[in-house]
Amino acid sequence: MNDVLVVGAGLAGLHTATLLAEQGHDVLLVERRTNLTSAIRTTGIFVRKTLDDFPLPAECLGPPIRRVVLYPPDLRRPVTLVSGRDEYRVGDMAPLYVAAAKRATSAGVRIALGTRYAGRVGNAFGLVGRHGPTQVRARYVVGADGARSRVARDLALDRNLHLLIGAEEVFAVPGSDEPPTFHCVLDPSLAPGYLAWVVNDGQHAHVGVAGYAARFPDGMRKALERFGKEAPGLSRAERPVEVERRGGPIPVGGLLRRISCADGLLVGDAAGAVSPLTAGGLDPCLRLSTLAADVLDEALRGRPDALTHYDGAALRAHFRGRLMLRRGLAQVRTPAAASAAFKLLRTPLGQAAARRILFGDRSFPTS
Repeated sequence: MNDVLVVGAGLAGLHTATLLAEQGHDVLLVERRTNLTSAIRTTGIFVRKTLDDFPLPAECLGPPIRRVVLYPPDLRRPVTLVSGRDEYRVGDMAPLYVAAAKRATSAGVRIALGTRYAGRVGNAFGLVGRHGPTQVRARYVVGADGARSRVARDLALDRNLHLLIGAEEVFAVPGSDEPPTFHCVLDPSLAPGYLAWVVNDGQHAHVGVAGYAARFPDGMRKALERFGKEAPGLSRAERPVEVERRGGPIPVGGLLRRISCADGLLVGDAAGAVSPLTAGGLDPCLRLSTLAADVLDEALRGRPDALTHYDGAALRAHFRGRLMLRRGLAQVRTPAAASAAFKLLRTPLGQAAARRILFGDRSFPTS
């Protein structure tokens, strides 16, 4: 019998599995992809607090970004905010996943790629791999299987109901005299309920849109195509014919209330561990995964009641402000309303609020 079965080899699953194995536990991690460098969904933006607190491989990170430019729908009179500190770096996610998997296997994690979680079967868990279906037993299961988690369903835990969908194109760009910049466009006709963005760090450009699926006037892909033709921050960058395409659901309903039970727990997107306002998920996934590994370590050492302390309802209380702002952003439904919001954003008070959101010291709370 395995101590822990981890389902999903994104950063949340890899981090949880590695920490548990480093504490001496037997861990099996399964991932339906046959290659960790394919079907990447995240933009890979790491914030300063993550960079300060977690040992990410420097060679997998792009140049530091201190500059954020916020645009109204007509792209005129944008608001530029510059921090005195390095605020963001964009991860090169393919080699970062490979490095994380190498650390996991070095710690003793057994990784089964090309293996799909097929659901709970009595006291066991069904898996479908390269050699057909099989069953494994584990004392605990960890759902790191994304925003539409099947593990959450099997454990009768909470599931994400409030989702955005996002898509982006990623391609290399030539060097530029412009400083690395995060460009954000508030235009409900392009990104209903969220933002369109360009992250250009001088090495790679990420051009994307996200919003509520039912509110894209002509569909998300058409919105991305339209935005790509007029996106700011790419004046000297020629888009290659072949680009990397990413996309997927983004939970923005805040951390789910019930994320653990006697048989296991949820981490990452499966737990709703994403900022309701900014939709940033990498810092929350690493912090919540650390807490999950600590709780499971205690449970495996003879304190099964430790799982009761992995309480999403208690942590969710820290997100009241961000949830309120998420509801406000969701109500910006027309370009005229977005343009009106920029009147406040151009004031000292509005810019101070934006700085607090974009450059603040707060991170995902784990206690």
